[in-house]
Amino acid sequence: MPRLLTYNVHRCVGMDRRLDVARIAAVIAEQEPDIVCLQELDVGRARTGHVDQAQTIADHLAMQVHFHAAMRVEAELYGDAILTPHPERLIKSGALPTIRGVPGLEPRGALWARIEIGGASLNVINTHLGLVPREQRLQAAALCGPAWLGHEECVGPTLLTGDFNATSITRPYQALAAKLGDCQRLLKMRPTVKTFPSNFPAIRIDHCFVSPEIEITRVLAPLSPMARAASDHLPLVVDFEIRA
Repeated sequence: MPRLLTYNVHRCVGMDRRLDVARIAAVIAEQEPDIVCLQELDVGRARTGHVDQAQTIADHLAMQVHFHAAMRVEAELYGDAILTPHPERLIKSGALPTIRGVPGLEPRGALWARIEIGGASLNVINTHLGLVPREQRLQAAALCGPAWLGHEECVGPTLLTGDFNATSITRPYQALAAKLGDCQRLLKMRPTVKTFPSNFPAIRIDHCFVSPEIEITRVLAPLSPMARAASDHLPLVVDFEIRA
């Protein structure tokens, strides 16, 4: 049974303010995922020692990696990644719309890989939405539109995941949930699995949405001391089966 893990790693700086890429990799490895979707990775940035965090984590896990830089400052990159040990290819990566003239907004993006797993070809889209509701609505609409979920190649089993910075009562979430099924709602989970903040998880902003070909069997968030310390988010872990 395939397992997906989505995780905002907070540039591998933990709640104890310690920068520790190996600790993030260890949190992931404990869950033995087949597909890993990461947000908030630094690649070659001075603030985190010029390390390629995406490749370093992939090396720890013996996985291939595709990284998309949502933000570039000269040689310094910051963004999201998809990792897997299974046969895969990158279909697309790119920016999501933003609002001009609002100070402090970070560029946002998404990446889409096709992964061969369990005898099926699975579309996996990883993203990290902005913080401003109007910006989130534009970004959710873009993900639902012809560039991503509505793309002619985005057919068959499809999974959209990441840090959406939006709870289930918001319009961006509802737009996405109208297009794909929310894993936790499909399982009718009560209470829901929350991932933020990691030391006292009270908010559900990390989501996984799936097409009808995917059957969710389990959703969890590890609560080990290491997972609570490694980032400001807990990983969201999703077990699923692909219907024939």
